[in-house]
Formats: sequence, C-alpha cells, structure tokens
Amino acid sequence: MTTKPKARKFRIRRSRPVSADASDATNSPPAPDGQAARPAKDEAFASRRDDGFGEKPFPGSSAASRPPRAAEDPAKVQAALEAIAGEGLTGRQLRMARRLAAKHGLTPASDFDAVRLLRARGIDPFERSSLLELVVPEQKRSENTEVAPAPTGQTLPQKIDPIKVPGPAGPPPDIAARRAAEILAMQADIARRRRRKMWGLVGRLTAFILLPTLLAGFYYTMIATPMYATQSEFVIQQADAPQAGGMGGLFSGTGFATSQDSITVQSYLQSRDAMLRLHADHDFIGHFSAPEIDLLQRLDEDASKEAAYKVYKKRVSIGYDPTEGIIRMEVAAASPEKSREFSQALINYAEEQVDNLTQRLREDQMAGAISSFEDAEAKMVAAQSRVLDIQEQLGVLDPASETSGLMTQVTQFEVQVAEKRLQLEQLLDNPQPNEARVSGVRGDIARLQSLIADLRGQMTESNAGAGSLASISGQLSMAQVDLETRTMMMQEALQQLESARVEANRQVRYLSLGVSPVPPDEPTYPKPFENTLLAFLIFAGIYLMVSLTVSILREQVSS
Repeated sequence: MTTKPKARKFRIRRSRPVSADASDATNSPPAPDGQAARPAKDEAFASRRDDGFGEKPFPGSSAASRPPRAAEDPAKVQAALEAIAGEGLTGRQLRMARRLAAKHGLTPASDFDAVRLLRARGIDPFERSSLLELVVPEQKRSENTEVAPAPTGQTLPQKIDPIKVPGPAGPPPDIAARRAAEILAMQADIARRRRRKMWGLVGRLTAFILLPTLLAGFYYTMIATPMYATQSEFVIQQADAPQAGGMGGLFSGTGFATSQDSITVQSYLQSRDAMLRLHADHDFIGHFSAPEIDLLQRLDEDASKEAAYKVYKKRVSIGYDPTEGIIRMEVAAASPEKSREFSQALINYAEEQVDNLTQRLREDQMAGAISSFEDAEAKMVAAQSRVLDIQEQLGVLDPASETSGLMTQVTQFEVQVAEKRLQLEQLLDNPQPNEARVSGVRGDIARLQSLIADLRGQMTESNAGAGSLASISGQLSMAQVDLETRTMMMQEALQQLESARVEANRQVRYLSLGVSPVPPDEPTYPKPFENTLLAFLIFAGIYLMVSLTVSILREQVSS
C-alpha cells in the first residue's frame, strides 16, 4: 500500500495593491482554492515593457546620467565625418568604435559618426584602456543585471528589459554615391582584366594550337605526296611429320612450331641488310629521292644509310601474329607499281631466308652421314684384308674344311686299325699262328696308328711356325667375325647416308603466301582528317603540359 505525497499550499499576499494598471485583475475570476494568487496581469508588464519607473530613466543607466544632446551644425558634422573617413580606418576599428559608443549610450548614425561622438566626449576609441572597458567584469555585469527594487507592497522581483540601442542610420548621400562609384570602378576594372585575359588566352590558343593545326591540315590536304600501300600476308610452315608421342608432337604442324622461324624472318625483313638488298635490286633510295615527292618526305640525293633506313622503317611495316602464325606486311611507295614491286621482292627475300634457316642443318647432317659411311667402309676393307693375310700366311683357305678333311682321314684310319686288330686277334687265336702274317698285321696297325697320330698332330700342334690348325681356325674365325661386323656397320652407314641425302633434298621449311600483293588504285596515305585531328590533339596536349608547368612554377616562386 502506497500513500500519495502531500504538498503544502502557500498563498502569497501583498501588503498593498499594485499599480493602477494591475487593478483590472480584480475583475477576473478568483483563483481556485489551494493555488497561489497570480500577480496582477503579467501580460501587461510583458507587452508594455515597463521597468517600474514609468517615464523616468532607470537609476544608474547611461540615459539617466547623460545630459541632453544639443543641436549640432550639419556642415561641421559632415566635415568631421570626411576627415575621419580620410584617416583610413579598418573595418575592425570601426566595429570596435560602434561597440564602445553603444556602451556609453551614444546613438551614432554610422561608424564614422561613432568615432566622432566618442572623440567629442573626450574618449579615444582606439586607446587600450578604452578597448579594455568593452570587457565587462563578471561582478559589474551581475550588478548591471540586478533587479530594481520593487515598489512598496510588492514581494516578487520585477524583470527589467535591456536597453535597446537604435541601429545606425544610413550613410550620407555623398558617401553612398562615392562608394557606389568605387564599386562600379572596381567592377569595370575586373571586367576589363577578364576581357584582357580572355583575349590573351584566345591569342595563345590560336598561336600554339589552332594555327599549327591549320598548317598541318593544309600540308596533308594540299602539299603531301600521296603514298600507295600494298598489303600482303604469308605464313611459314614445316614439312616434318608429326611425332608419335611426347610434348613435341602437340605443337608440330601448328604456328607455335614455326614461331621462332617467323620471328627470325620478321627481324630480317626489318633489318638494314634487307633495305640495302632492296636498294641494290630495285633502287629503293632513288625512288624516295625523286623530285616529285614533297620536301618533308623526300630523301636527299646524298642521304646516309641511316636516313634511308628511317624511311624504310616508316614505309615498310611488318607485324607477326603469334596466335595464328601469320606475318602481315605493308609496303608504301609513291606509285602503285613500285609498291607491289617492293612487296614482291621482300617476299622473295623472306622465302630465301626460310630456306637458309635449315641449310646449315641439312649440310651438317649430310656431312656427318658421308663421314660415317666412309669410316665404316674403310674398316670393312681392313677386316677383309686381315682375313686374306691370314689365309695367305698360313696357307689355309678354310680351316673348317681342313679340319673336317683331317677328321675324315683320322676316322678312316681308325676303322682300318680296328679291322687290323680284329685280324690280329683271329691270327693269335690259332694254336700255331703264322708269325709272318702276325708280324705284318702288327706292322700295319703300328703304321696306321702313327698316321693317325700325325694327322691329329697337324690339327693340334704347330706346323713350321704357322701354328696349329686350331689356332689358324680361331684367327680366321675372329677375322671373319670382324669382317661381318664391319660389313653390317657399313650397310647402316650407307642407309643413313641415303636418308640424309633425301632430307637434304627435301624442303623442311617453306613459305606459304596467303594474301598476294595487289597494287591499290587509290592513295592510302596521307589521311587528311585523321592526321589533322591527331596534330590538333598533339598540339593541345603540348600546350596543356607547358601551361600547367608554368602555372606550377609561378605559384612555387610567388609562395
């Protein structure tokens, strides 16, 4: 349970009634019970702005202390104002004078009038002590804002309205006219300077941009010698068969496989060598030194090679597209026939250069194949000679045949020895064998065995320093194996020689012409509109850069 706070009620009573203006409040209905009675008609005080003293000035104010203002001579006032205006006072000084005059309760008609009135009262508006008086201490400010003592019978403080200083009146007619004249003069001077700057800008633009552009347009339209440009396109291809596998086979047959050759050909066509060759074959320098060509495009008769090369780079434009592998060439000349002639000559030079790119490689391959074949052939001949020497020295044509014959004889003799031994055993089986026959059989067996031993000795023992038949057979076998090896190597070298000869005769790189050079029937250069517009942009850019540079330097110097 909560209880409402109880507030005490107070009632303010006056000791005596208020002024007559507040007596009308008695006719208003009474305030409800429990509320304080309002002062008599507060709106009347606010609307009338009464300070409680009627028509009398507030005690202590400047209006109450200053004496009444005497009438002044207008001529003297005007002369004093003109003298003050001639002192050249600043706006800040005039504002301080006006504030100081308002502080002393003066009502000047203008800022100069405020200075005059202050000086008339013996106050220097620009003295330091006078300026410090503008800063009112807090204590004095509180004293100035104290409420006036209420009249008898009032218990509440009364609000005092601040003193309102009337605003300055307008300047005298002659000062306003002079100020208007000065303003008009300044405006006229500003307009004159603007016109002068505008005409100066127009003159600079005309001299540095418009006039050179007109001269350039006149040259391109009326003076410049027309040039005829011939367009042509060609591509460098290879005749190598694509590889079966590996990364090399991915780019074989494409533009990437011949990009190096294309770049080499492009560099050659843009070189001094191509220019000198073109001049030697088709008189390139003499064509551009002809008198019918204008002075700006004409070469001197005794022009150097560097000057001719500059003209060559300007008139022969070659570009390479790496994505498609196409070389685009444009050749410009003073006549369509010469343009086509120069273009066809450069294409022929490019084709010869393509052929020469692989010439050294083919020559090296051919020379290597010939050298390998000759070496293999010489070694084969040496092996054959060694076999013949062994056969002549040892007197054996075929060791295998010799050995086979000897082995056949040994076998036959061994069979006879076996038969003789059987015959001997038959003779010995008799109780009384014939000694003569037994001795003969034994003699035959001994002779056959001796013969067999001799034959076997021929196969295994040396014979008169020539070696045994086995050693002779081994030497001949090794010589014959060496001969067969050298013969096989010679055959392979011969096949390589034939392949190298075929590759050398076949063209690996060749130039394929896509767009043939066709002479134009109308001049390609110059292009008057495009060239004039380009000249205008160039001159405008140069002028803008120079003007900005000069402005920046001028600002840096003046700062």
